[in-house]
Amino acid sequence: MANYTIPKQSKFSVVAAGNISLGQVGSVFVDASTATAVKPPTSAVFIAITFLEDTIFDATGGGTAGLKAEDENQYINTEAAAHNEADGAATATQGELGAIIDASNTFPQGATIFGRWTEINITSGMLVAYIG
Repeated sequence: MANYTIPKQSKFSVVAAGNISLGQVGSVFVDASTATAVKPPTSAVFIAITFLEDTIFDATGGGTAGLKAEDENQYINTEAAAHNEADGAATATQGELGAIIDASNTFPQGATIFGRWTEINITSGMLVAYIG
């Protein structure tokens, strides 16, 4: 599977779509000793993150995202608040009152989050990120 490429817009069988959504394209281990952002292969994204220890994303800015979303308006991230329309202003594609992840947010050991991310950088903790 090392040479497997996932096109952005593809039609998959139910089984293939299930396999991809479960991270069967691969995974990466990240701990606080990783000095720079971890990125998936160019044709893929991280689709799930499981926290092995309480974890804090690097939210200091400076060109390196702690958790960079494929679309910062759709998926939680450290660069912008996803789904942050004003109270009462939700649309068909945007929710209301979403918040940005910052250095005060700790993701607890054992939790798993799902989304589409292109970069991960943490200041403390340990995680496994699944590629899809």
